[in-house]
Amino acid sequence: MRVGQNPAKTVKEVAKPKRITVAVLNYIPFMSGFFAETFDVLKLCLGSIWENSDLPYDLLVFDNASCPEVREYLVQKQQEGKIQFLILSDTNLGKGGAWNIMLAAAPGEVIAYTDNDCYFFPGWLSNSLKVLETYPNVGMVTSRPIANDNDYNSSTVAWAQSEPEAEIQFGKFLKWEDLFSFVSSLGVTEEDAQQRYAVLEDATLSYKGVPAYLGAIHYQFLAYKHVLQQFLPFDMDRPMGQVQRLDGKVNDAGYLRLMTATPYMQNMSNQVPDWVKQETQKIASKVPEKKSGFQLKNLRVIKWPLMRLYDWIFKIYWREE
Repeated sequence: MRVGQNPAKTVKEVAKPKRITVAVLNYIPFMSGFFAETFDVLKLCLGSIWENSDLPYDLLVFDNASCPEVREYLVQKQQEGKIQFLILSDTNLGKGGAWNIMLAAAPGEVIAYTDNDCYFFPGWLSNSLKVLETYPNVGMVTSRPIANDNDYNSSTVAWAQSEPEAEIQFGKFLKWEDLFSFVSSLGVTEEDAQQRYAVLEDATLSYKGVPAYLGAIHYQFLAYKHVLQQFLPFDMDRPMGQVQRLDGKVNDAGYLRLMTATPYMQNMSNQVPDWVKQETQKIASKVPEKKSGFQLKNLRVIKWPLMRLYDWIFKIYWREE
């Protein structure tokens, strides 16, 4: 039999999630070999989100069975109010399995998804959202232009060629520096990158005064949650690979796949790049605390005796002697 009344019944309102959920997928099983620097990479990824996101958002992190040190760090950051939603899996579900949970669980109307090795620059969120909200029927928006597989862009091309207000141009518009900075982080040599760049053909778009590039990548993107839910669940046999199924599904369903015209993010892969090493200490010292404001009731010297009094009153009125 229940004793007393739950005091939560007297609460007149509950917290509402932000319109945007930034969702990070993390996997660091150990901190040696390939993963020797990935813990620092994760910290930089989260730090760049905390520091450079210019719109209200909630942060959701899905941890795909990382080592204890990483999980303890994530729990600590949630306790500090820097991670609003933390999902800890005790087994590696692969990217598809993680997507099935995190993309369904994200409470926001807009999901800004990223792998754990992405570094975001100032303005990334607002500029990516501008593309998402300006163009019609958008499936994915990636926060930088890259050279990508045009096999998944047929729906975007068809829309651009049939829409009177849209302008599409084919050619070589991607800067060499933007191409090489991204592919080099994936282990591509400068010689191989130059060969790719020599035969590169990309496309730029303009619609209602907002420029964009043709294409997107599953590594990082913004999307409406109701669009992504059409493609769940993903049935993938391997923990890695097969992720291009998302690109294909978005295109086959007739949605646009777009990229911002300016690079607002960069891949770090599995080690801290030289250009960002000096940022480590700065980000660690400048991460904003959750702004809840000072409340006298939370001082220990006040809270402790009040809670003791509450417990005493509860026992008097609701527990039989």
